[in-house]
Amino acid sequence: MAVVDVQHWLTALPPGVVYLIVAAVIGVESMGVPLPGEIVLVSSALLAAAGVVEPEWVATAAAAGAIIGDSVGYAVGRRGGRPLLARLGRRFPRHLGPAQLARAEQSFARHGVWAVFFGRFVALLRILAGPLAGALHVPYRRFLVANAAGGLVWAFGTTYLLFTVGRAAEHWLKDISWAGLVIAILAGLGSTWWLRRRAHRLDPAEAADEAEPVRAGSER
Repeated sequence: MAVVDVQHWLTALPPGVVYLIVAAVIGVESMGVPLPGEIVLVSSALLAAAGVVEPEWVATAAAAGAIIGDSVGYAVGRRGGRPLLARLGRRFPRHLGPAQLARAEQSFARHGVWAVFFGRFVALLRILAGPLAGALHVPYRRFLVANAAGGLVWAFGTTYLLFTVGRAAEHWLKDISWAGLVIAILAGLGSTWWLRRRAHRLDPAEAADEAEPVRAGSER
């Protein structure tokens, strides 16, 4: 399991280095480079539950990385425009290819800056939100508000829910550490259930399903 591997690796590092890694990985991911930002956050939050690091610093590092990284991605996207997105697509075809870019672009066209907020909870938009918003010339002030709100809710919500559940699991399941880990991970996924469900409305297939009745009604 990737979370277990990352958590084991982070355990050997000093707390200050862990915070820097959390901020750096999430920040670079938010600039438009596919990295496992969410896995690093979940692993660090579980370390906080085990008392290895402090949850407030994990959350702060994650939020700072998300907000700053998205802002840098916005600036790069605004300067580089569509050619930059095309180059990223050629470099990372699996994550940022034409189909993924079209999907993200449709999300922005349909939902505006809300795509930035809810995109923090969706892997594709978490990577593309900053560069795409810049390339599409979304006003930076509106982008920053949605970016900061999404980053704070995602970072602090995920960290503290995993921390709380992890501490409870450690208390009740001291002799079954793997079960505590599974419960904590499931709880972390559940913490963003509503936001992910809302964010999945950004999917083009669902948008097409929603648009079909409207078109049918307009033809009558």
